Amino acid sequence: MTQAYTQETGQLGDAPRQSGSRIGRLFDRLRNDRGIWRRGLVLAAIAVLLTLVMVFHADIPNRVGNLGSLLETFLPWLGLFLPVLLVLGLVRRSASAVLALVLPVTVWLNLFGGLMFSDKSGGGGELTVVTHNVNAENADPTGTAKDVAASGADVVALEELTDSAVPTYERALAGTYRYHTVQGTVGLWSKYPLSGTKPVNIKLGWTRALRTAVATPRGEVGVYVAHLPSVRVKFNAGFTAGQRDDSAEALGQAIAREPLKKVILLGDLNGTMNDRALAPVTAQMRSAQGAAGDGFGFSWPASFPMARIDQIMVRGLDPVSAWALPRTGSDHLPLAASVDY
Repeated sequence: MTQAYTQETGQLGDAPRQSGSRIGRLFDRLRNDRGIWRRGLVLAAIAVLLTLVMVFHADIPNRVGNLGSLLETFLPWLGLFLPVLLVLGLVRRSASAVLALVLPVTVWLNLFGGLMFSDKSGGGGELTVVTHNVNAENADPTGTAKDVAASGADVVALEELTDSAVPTYERALAGTYRYHTVQGTVGLWSKYPLSGTKPVNIKLGWTRALRTAVATPRGEVGVYVAHLPSVRVKFNAGFTAGQRDDSAEALGQAIAREPLKKVILLGDLNGTMNDRALAPVTAQMRSAQGAAGDGFGFSWPASFPMARIDQIMVRGLDPVSAWALPRTGSDHLPLAASVDY
């Protein structure tokens, strides 16, 4: 007896076997892709290089165009390369490139994860201070002064004051701050009496820093206001910061000689806390933003803040909170911090 065999479409024995989901099929292809480790080696090498730059940034020399300081000024922004490398690694279907990213991601999180993802600020604070580079070309000094006064700060430091604008700031702040001093292009307004006020020589030939003692209800606090020289990025000279570095050294020496135990530094230092050139100052003081701020606290430029070159630093005091104030007529954002004694 002859038997007839028929084929039916869809029989398991005859149809190719497929995974039940699109993701499953993708993993099947990747598992069988023999080039997954060989592709993207250049991307993997870039990830390793990025890791080395972040780990050894302090060893990059300043001898050529102050390259080290330039890198340290914008060091957090190296994190922008991480998602770019991830996308390129996925497009190339390169396991080597994606796996290598673990290194720079780990280092970046170790350096900046605490600033990026945690809010260390607390409530209250016994003394609130503000610093603001008001910009010599500010078209609305009255509005800027009122905005700063509205912060409720006990002490306000202003930098980049011009002779023509000083009377405007004095009138606008007189109702809130009974005591004030202006030395050269920097000034301090306070709700508490001032004493021992004097300019600080930061090797510029004119006055851009001052020192005074603020008689707070809990005792005297030495307050420094400083505006260090500007830096420039030039194609033929690199990061021109020599004058700023000399001024930072002089300012650090002045603070080291300060007889009061409680000290606050307010000002535009034209450098970040990562910049090694500011070590004469940063080595002996704490950043209020680093200790008690939310996020990076970038202050410049005000239109799109990319770096925190304005600083509030303390010695002998405990930062409670630190934050940036809303934009004024300046190209810098004002910064505030509250501290406990």
